[in-house]
Amino acid sequence: MRLGKIIGITFISVAFICSASAFAGKFKYEKNGTYAPKNVIVLISDGAGYNQVDAASYYQYGKTGMQVYEHFPTRLAMSTYMYNGGYDPAAAWETFNYVENGATDSAAAATAMSTGKKTYAGAIGVDIAEEPIDHIIEIFENLGKSTGVVTSVEWSHATPAGFVAHKLSRNNYKQIAQEMIYESAVDVIMGCGHPWYDADGNRIDSPNTFKYVGGETTWDNLVAGTAGGDADGDGVDDPWTLIQTRAEFIALASGATPDRVAGVVQVYKTLQQGREGDGYAAPYDVAQNESVPTLEEMTRAALNVLDNDPDGFFLMVEGGAVDRAGHDNQSGRVIEEEIDFNRSVEAVVQWVKKNSNWGETLLIVTSDHETGYLNGPGSDSTWESIVNNGTGNLPGMEWHSGSHTNSLVPLFAIGKAASLFPSYADEVDTVHGKYVDNTEIAEVVFKALDSP
Repeated sequence: MRLGKIIGITFISVAFICSASAFAGKFKYEKNGTYAPKNVIVLISDGAGYNQVDAASYYQYGKTGMQVYEHFPTRLAMSTYMYNGGYDPAAAWETFNYVENGATDSAAAATAMSTGKKTYAGAIGVDIAEEPIDHIIEIFENLGKSTGVVTSVEWSHATPAGFVAHKLSRNNYKQIAQEMIYESAVDVIMGCGHPWYDADGNRIDSPNTFKYVGGETTWDNLVAGTAGGDADGDGVDDPWTLIQTRAEFIALASGATPDRVAGVVQVYKTLQQGREGDGYAAPYDVAQNESVPTLEEMTRAALNVLDNDPDGFFLMVEGGAVDRAGHDNQSGRVIEEEIDFNRSVEAVVQWVKKNSNWGETLLIVTSDHETGYLNGPGSDSTWESIVNNGTGNLPGMEWHSGSHTNSLVPLFAIGKAASLFPSYADEVDTVHGKYVDNTEIAEVVFKALDSP
């Protein structure tokens, strides 16, 4: 470890906090009264660590500290390990490959964030004894609030599933999708996994597997408008309204909406990351799929559906393909995906300013884990910084893994209830300062809901 490098990073972090305080006035909220939020919105950039955020910022703005969430009043680090795991700050900054071991997977991480309980790899809404645990979404449904999940990957994949379903394995996609459609009380589900489209949004002659949409029968029921169980407890089934085209997603962002919306984008696994062409090209050098919505457009649509509920709502939005690009060490595409995620956060902030306020809405922006061990060029036994090559240019960056890591990830929050987070940050990292654990996202929400 090169101590001078660590001190330098710490200094930069402190300097940023000081400079960012000037922006705090942008985010005003009433400080008196209950902490209980009417709305809770969690955005998860799957696979994004600090360096993924910086790489996208360099490309977007030519400097860091420009993302809207970087100016939220609450800015902390977060640990992500699974049950029986841990994170040792000293070891993490003494041994370069320390974080390459002990990493969580997205299922265990999503379950931890949505229930407040650590669990095993692959677990979807169950504890280490394989018993179901209540999700944040189920708590909100019991309070009479609307709920939804949105993702840039398959909608029955680990992160959205980890906020809705209860299954022993994340790989039971068909069963997970069926539970989400027929058994959950969720009001919005949006993502990829369309059986009749390829990676470029082209209609195909023979379908892909139907597992991501719950099997062929479930898909046929969605198309027919007959899929859906009794979501509101009145003894009558509440069917889903299926939307598929980009035009439908864009139209749904304003005006009247159906009560329940299943948005299955006309692409197979990801909105953009899995498209054909050179996956290692610079950002946007390969033409993007114009036939599919952006994550930002999907987010706006989901908000317009959920905000019909006068009691409030919970929404989880996942930039799921940041992780896919990290696994493949695709520098250009990880930047593309993180930028689409960033724009989704901006869309949420705009919605709050127009339709709500920071006294009644809690917004949390974070990651489930880091993927790819992204650092600057020349990193090995030391940690070098991402190199800024200016706006619109690929930064200097270097991958050190094709898997998840046990690195701390950033957490940003705003809203009256966000002021509860610092009291949970009782551990300190050498570089990133005070940090919370991923289980404490649910703990903060539950505590806020219980507040007088």
